[in-house]
Amino acid sequence: MTERRAAPAFGDANAWSPGFARTRRFLGALALPVLLAACSGAVGQGATRPQAADKWYQRAQQEYLSADVDNARDAVAKALAIVPADKEVRLLAGRIALARLDFAETLRLLKGIEGSEAAGLRGRAHWYKGDLEAAADELEAMLDDPDVVDDWAKSIAKLARRGAGRTPFSLSSALLAPVEMPHVSPYAPFFVVPVEIDGESALAMISTGTGEVVLDSATRPEPSWVSLRFGKKLEVHDVPALSQDLSGLSKQMGAPIKALLGVNLLRHLNATLDYAGRQFVVRSFSPPAPPNATRVDVFYVRGGGMVLRSGVSADKEVRGPMLIDTSMSFPVALDKEGWQKAGFDVASLKPLEQDPEQKLKQGVLSILRLGAYDIPKVPGVYGAPLTEIEKQLKLDVDGVIGAGLLAFFRITFADGGRLMWIEDDTAVDQVLRSGAAASSSEDGEPGGGMEPERGQGGPPSSFAPGSPGGPSLMPAPPASQQGAAPPSPPKPATKPPRNTPDQ
Repeated sequence: MTERRAAPAFGDANAWSPGFARTRRFLGALALPVLLAACSGAVGQGATRPQAADKWYQRAQQEYLSADVDNARDAVAKALAIVPADKEVRLLAGRIALARLDFAETLRLLKGIEGSEAAGLRGRAHWYKGDLEAAADELEAMLDDPDVVDDWAKSIAKLARRGAGRTPFSLSSALLAPVEMPHVSPYAPFFVVPVEIDGESALAMISTGTGEVVLDSATRPEPSWVSLRFGKKLEVHDVPALSQDLSGLSKQMGAPIKALLGVNLLRHLNATLDYAGRQFVVRSFSPPAPPNATRVDVFYVRGGGMVLRSGVSADKEVRGPMLIDTSMSFPVALDKEGWQKAGFDVASLKPLEQDPEQKLKQGVLSILRLGAYDIPKVPGVYGAPLTEIEKQLKLDVDGVIGAGLLAFFRITFADGGRLMWIEDDTAVDQVLRSGAAASSSEDGEPGGGMEPERGQGGPPSSFAPGSPGGPSLMPAPPASQQGAAPPSPPKPATKPPRNTPDQ
């Protein structure tokens, strides 16, 4: 992947301090090379950084951009050992630590670093760590920069100021609560769960493309602190929630959606998503590894965007970042570079007939890799507005993995959200092996024969376009207008090693 050095996220490589400029003028041209060599670690200049340190820095940056976060952490540590005061290197190390949800390390690395980028990273680390006052201080300092526009930080800073004395995401009552997931759509696998919001029953959609909990502005016009209860058993107190108009989403899905549950909440709940089994499980503890599952490490760009390292090429060494968004009903949406990695010229892709604007094209990936699973013949689309997602993440992703693929697996968050266990149990194996669409119920109503039942087989009847919340693609058409569905993904070509649950 080509390095992109111009983005503000990677710091200002040419910003010299006024004090240094005065010293340079005083010493004159003859003394300049000596001074630059002595100050290379302090000022963080790529041009004066020792060659070994710069190589490690460039390597760390490339690995971070390709979602190889663990190796990026090791590489940036090598650079820091040579130039511990280099601002650029410390900023990159801070971004990597935040992506790994290592908030204490993020704050240690960025201590004393000036500028809006460092303040923003520290603010996010404090926020996700639960230090509300410090988060407000840092985010407000970032927003004082006239070049910064960050609506998330604006809302979060206000919430943090109002949340004095609160302990975000504190859990009480039961250790575990299973909740039945209704299938609200006969043509697309949306992850919807019932929940109580401050004692009132509501339907919420799980949206891993969203960082925070979002409530319908019709009932919550301003960001607020709420309590959530699942299955009348497990309660989550002091949940920060943003506000957004969800009426369009409710209309599109044919269900009154009152909230989006983002990844910041899901991490704390150690949640399991089981669409085929119609079950959503929340826990106050990190679960052991389930049998017959593959481990997928995930990281969070800027602490919020949930990204994993995946491949769409026959070459197993070619992998890149993919955003996970359960609110997108396509199995996969790739950008131009992603399709090129998969061996396709986007001009060869066929138009998606269900798209009324005829902006989307479709194709079938020969393979997609999730952990130890090699999943062949996965349908995907081109033309989704991924550029806006990349701007928000400040990361060049290859594409988005959506509910159209994730619905075939049981997914469990563990280790505070740092990894996912993806299960391929016998029933799902049977579904993916057959690749057959489930038969429709006579009336086509949700809850009929169109949804796969655990142990009964049958995938959703189509991968209809549509993306409520997160990266909005297009409205899903009514079931009566559905065309022929793209092929369902068959079973993984390789089985992961069997894992033994921790005792």
